[in-house]
Amino acid sequence: MSAHSANTLILVDGSSFLFRAFHAVPPLSNAQGLPTNAVYGVSNMLRKLINDYDTPYVTVVFDAPGKTFRHDLYDQYKAHRPPMPDDLRVQIQPLHDLIRALGLPLIIEHGVEADDVLGSLAQNAARQGFHVVISTGDKDMAQLVTEQITLENSMTNTRMDIAGVVEKFGVKPEQIIDYLALMGDTVDNIPGVPKVGPKTAAKWLQQYDTLDNLIAHADDIKGKIGDNLREALSQLPLSRQLTTIKCDTALHYSLDDLKRREPDIAALKQQLGHLGFGSWLKTLNGNGSTPATMDEAQSASSTEKPPASAASRDYRTVLTQADFDAWLDKLRQAELFAFDTETTSLNYSDAEIVGISFAVEAGQAAYVPLAHDYPEVPVQLDRQTVLEALRPLLEDPAKPKLGQNLKYDAHVLANHGISLRGVQHDTMLESYVLNSTASKHNMDDLAKHYLGVDTIHFEDVAGKGAKQIGFQEVPIEQAGQYAAEDADITLRLHQTLSAQLQQLPRLWDLYKDIEIPLIDVLVRIEENGVLIDSAMLDQQSLELANRMIGIEQQAHDLAGSAFNLGSPKQIQEILYDRLNLPVLKKTPKGQPSTDESVLQELAVDYALPRLILEFRGMSKLKSTYTEKLPQQINRRTGRVHTSYHQAVAATGRLSSSDPNLQNIPIRSEEGRKIRQAFIAPTGYKIVAADYSQIELRIMAHLSGDAGLLAAFSQGVDVHSATAAEVFEVDLDQVTHDLRRSAKAINFGLIYGMSAFGLAQQLGLSRNQAQAYIDLYFSRYPGVKLYMDNIREQAKQLGYVETLFGRRLYLPDINARNAAQRQYAERTAINAPMQGTAADIIKRAMIACDAWIRDSKADVKMIMQVHDELVFEVAEAQLAGCMAEIRGIMSAAADLQVPLLVEVGCGENWDQAH
Repeated sequence: MSAHSANTLILVDGSSFLFRAFHAVPPLSNAQGLPTNAVYGVSNMLRKLINDYDTPYVTVVFDAPGKTFRHDLYDQYKAHRPPMPDDLRVQIQPLHDLIRALGLPLIIEHGVEADDVLGSLAQNAARQGFHVVISTGDKDMAQLVTEQITLENSMTNTRMDIAGVVEKFGVKPEQIIDYLALMGDTVDNIPGVPKVGPKTAAKWLQQYDTLDNLIAHADDIKGKIGDNLREALSQLPLSRQLTTIKCDTALHYSLDDLKRREPDIAALKQQLGHLGFGSWLKTLNGNGSTPATMDEAQSASSTEKPPASAASRDYRTVLTQADFDAWLDKLRQAELFAFDTETTSLNYSDAEIVGISFAVEAGQAAYVPLAHDYPEVPVQLDRQTVLEALRPLLEDPAKPKLGQNLKYDAHVLANHGISLRGVQHDTMLESYVLNSTASKHNMDDLAKHYLGVDTIHFEDVAGKGAKQIGFQEVPIEQAGQYAAEDADITLRLHQTLSAQLQQLPRLWDLYKDIEIPLIDVLVRIEENGVLIDSAMLDQQSLELANRMIGIEQQAHDLAGSAFNLGSPKQIQEILYDRLNLPVLKKTPKGQPSTDESVLQELAVDYALPRLILEFRGMSKLKSTYTEKLPQQINRRTGRVHTSYHQAVAATGRLSSSDPNLQNIPIRSEEGRKIRQAFIAPTGYKIVAADYSQIELRIMAHLSGDAGLLAAFSQGVDVHSATAAEVFEVDLDQVTHDLRRSAKAINFGLIYGMSAFGLAQQLGLSRNQAQAYIDLYFSRYPGVKLYMDNIREQAKQLGYVETLFGRRLYLPDINARNAAQRQYAERTAINAPMQGTAADIIKRAMIACDAWIRDSKADVKMIMQVHDELVFEVAEAQLAGCMAEIRGIMSAAADLQVPLLVEVGCGENWDQAH
């Protein structure tokens, strides 16, 4: 590649490759234990560049520490990024020293980013007739590409000119800034248009050419995505500013300053010896000779073989028995292996295996296709034979396995009669425990965030929308690369994430002792499923429909004409244009809002908003539960099987979907009726065990407030005790209304409710509500002290912790925007309680599951909903099992106050609650 002449400038994005090398190269260290993998990866890349290009102009640019002008534009810029790992931070100075010893100019400019320096240097050199090659892995740099400026990713050995930009992104280089602004960036916390990805952004720019023109035609974009665009219009100019590389940065470097010098061989030897790069050092010292030039110093390293990285992937597709046997032997010998299943469906109840992939070391992976089905498909190994050969490995609890969302793979394997055991690591959970808010926890986002790798997406091989095909129809040649990459990336993510987690012992313990064991428990709960009375739900659907007709008629009478109660636009016209109700909030486009919170506030004084809310609630129950639940009954089992998600709620709580069991209302008559349709089979009862006031009990424990501790320890009703304290009456004089008000105060304050919120809830003036809060804190000073301390701790550390060490990072805790900051402060108060409650019920689930398996009791754990566990129990064992469940759940945590568990039973869930 030496065809380039001496008027070529190579600019190296050192910061980009520093992170990519750290995550791509397996852990390395010198004799003193100093990590060296990032130094190793970057130095190999630099040597390759210099050998490939015959030019003296080579310069390396790094980010400076501290904030830049973009933080002044937007104080939340990069706010979600986790702190730099210590193992990476300690490699920065040795890398800088090595670069200088090699004679390469090293530029670090404060107040701007490396991208801005690279852009300014590149355009200046291009104006002087130079061809510029920017060596980077950063997609943002595509905006710099011209006839004279090209990009090269030296870690993946790929280059990008103007045509390459269009091919990769679907837009021209001059459109990249607008393209990036539309998508936003979760890593840098740049706001974009929600749900807009690369294909939508490219399509819009192909049609409208520029962001400004798209904004001018925003009303032409139909559907939900059009609504998203219009809601994001106000922030798009800021996003464009943040994604624009500043190419007019005032720099004082001439082209001569960008030339490499002769290496400092003595310093180079010293650095190589310290870093432990033996092959390179040995060649430099060979036969007592010393290379006299930079090129000799570079070529002296040619025998140094880099470890597997993003640039050296060896992905195999296994189609013969001999190849499979060789891989089976590798798996048997591996201390830990990553695997992933490719299937016919995302629904675990129906999914069948199409193929399975493995990785035992970074950069090496294999895919075994088993059930691809399309014309002229190659002959594949027999699925049942392969799975039987894998069964001993997959079912061996002593053989450690690794995956990404292994709960799903466990279900799929169970569909083929294999019980997955030995789950030791799950990268989705490693990421979630390390930082629940830093990024999404799917593999593609994790690879981008932690490894700097753009993975092959499912849509890249299977298509999109109506044209998407099943994985069994994907050609094996494409499927092999996609599936093998999944296993490889999973292994590399684990190497990165586990190293970071182990530096935080409490998080590592929580991951190993709670989240990993919970996988098997959730698999069993999901497999158990729950029995549903579909006839009862059909009747409820009819009743809801009739009630909705009545509400609709009342609403039409109040409005003076018929209108669609499901149309925000028509509701807006009726409420604000016709009835002149007060406008409490506006949409981003300046229209009066009709969202739920606004209607709830209006419903206090006006009948029509109250009816609209009632109609919406019934409509949601009907569409989500009474109509949909019967359709979700599995034909094979006759039961409904939900999916629980460990890595969604930031606080540690489980969520569920298909169906969502967490959102069935319990306080309304309609919600309770839906619970009546969750029934026990003949000979069994439903048992519901619910933690009583668990978050208040956790508050008492965390705050150490004497009054709260006394109330719980003495078994006094805490809401009545609070009423007696706040309203200054004897305990036996507490009325129902006083207790209700005290309950609102108790729960409101632990959720960070303001005096305004409490006033709205209790129908008081703001001053009266504030007086109640002040009186509450005077009676419970430990609670006030705890809240003040936890807010301050959050501001200092950037996170809060649960009793068991789970962290919730709060990037907005020091935000300039008051609303963002206050929300973060409320979260700081509540998250330790909500998160601790989540940890406690997870511990209870693990303990209950162990008891069920060890005792062989005729019991199934069938649901987890908030602070409640639901079981099916044989009638003959009812009394003993209820007592056992209460005992296990009460012992799930050791607090300063008792954990009270209320246990009930009945023919259905509502009766048991």
